[in-house]
Amino acid sequence: MNTSTTPDGELKRGLSERHIRMMAIGACIGVGLFLGSAKAIEMAGPAILLAYVLCGMAILVIMRALGEMAVHTPVSGSFSRYAEDYLGPLAGYLTGWSYWFMWIITCTTEITAVAIYMGYWFPDIPRWIWALAALASMGSVNLIAVKTFGEFEFWFSLIKVISIIAMIIGGIGIITMGLGNHGVAIGISNLWEHGGFMPNGITGVLMSMQMVLFAYLGVEMIGVTAGEAENPEKTIPQATNSVFWRVVIFYVGALFVILAIYPWNQIGTQGSPFVMTFERLGIKTAAGIINFVVITAALSSCNGGIFSTGRMLTMLSVNGHAPKYFSKISKNGVPHLALLSTMVILLFGVFLNYLIPENIFTLLTSIVTVCGIWAWVMILLAQLKFRKSLTPEKNALLKYRMKLWPISSYLTLAFLTFIIILMAYHEESRIALYVGGGFFSFLIAIYYLYGLTPPIPISENKSTKENN
Repeated sequence: MNTSTTPDGELKRGLSERHIRMMAIGACIGVGLFLGSAKAIEMAGPAILLAYVLCGMAILVIMRALGEMAVHTPVSGSFSRYAEDYLGPLAGYLTGWSYWFMWIITCTTEITAVAIYMGYWFPDIPRWIWALAALASMGSVNLIAVKTFGEFEFWFSLIKVISIIAMIIGGIGIITMGLGNHGVAIGISNLWEHGGFMPNGITGVLMSMQMVLFAYLGVEMIGVTAGEAENPEKTIPQATNSVFWRVVIFYVGALFVILAIYPWNQIGTQGSPFVMTFERLGIKTAAGIINFVVITAALSSCNGGIFSTGRMLTMLSVNGHAPKYFSKISKNGVPHLALLSTMVILLFGVFLNYLIPENIFTLLTSIVTVCGIWAWVMILLAQLKFRKSLTPEKNALLKYRMKLWPISSYLTLAFLTFIIILMAYHEESRIALYVGGGFFSFLIAIYYLYGLTPPIPISENKSTKENN
């Protein structure tokens, strides 16, 4: 069994089964769900439920592909390392740096979001103070020990889960028993009234898929934790196997309730559906409660983002794609220099977020979607090469295997390609492909300009890995 080692030390396996299980749930739940998926609903109407199910099935395949490799080779750096081993050094380099940049931009927006939401209670305190506090607190959590990171992520995720379950249960009460509606059950007729279940036709559903897929970005972080999980052979399969059902319960379940209670063409025009639902149930402090939940969701994303960027930067350093000092591990078993460098860049990013025009920052955030899809494609391609590299004897000994391989992988790759085509077709999302393409071209130019080749031949990496 491989361990998560670098030339300067070893990362500690401090993430328990409890941590991994709750993080797997929390990774699926972002700030956007609590504030409403108004734009996607506007495109697809109630049929947005179909888009979430279909995209959720694609995510399940991606996570099972990642899980198969993570159980076989549980290393920090995860799919960046697998891309390096099975697709070549350039693929590993592009995957690692693009994923690192994806989380830098995401964390910057989340930290900024925390500052904005804290203004709900403390409007007179400058936002930069809350942004700095969020970054300092989450950075400190990551620097202490991986177990501390896991503990904070556990409670952050638990808050999100409890909030969604409470909303679903309360919403079912409104639908079936008329809670908050003078005892008159609302029913689910809103799902097909106001233009039908698919008011904008199949085109609306297809156009919404790119936004739905964006909501799932971050779920692959579970693979990054494999190198520091106490029992990856047990926890990683459990986490990946339950992805689809978590999607059904937390996304489809919550949106089903919201779409049944409120006409789809009114959602987003009167505030967060979560706030409206809790207020309807008689909870007068609903807005404050949801504001707290959204803050924890943003902090959770920032916490996970700092963790992921630190590990990716460490693996890039080990593979010769980043300065060597990023591979140093502290006595606490964390990549402290990689984490500190990331925090400094995040601090600069938050500062820029306040200075630069909103449309410029929107261009940067458009890279996030392209980087996320790239990571998923690399996971699928690496898993295909991984399986083909195994002898029949070693294939039979796999402790966790991809279902319906290789058909499921090829179908999901085709689905992701279709999403990219839709992005190119849709004028609003086309800019993401332009900016993303330019970003990857820049990375490739740096790769060849500075000769960022791995210190160990790929064949030796694979040989060492297969013998462990």
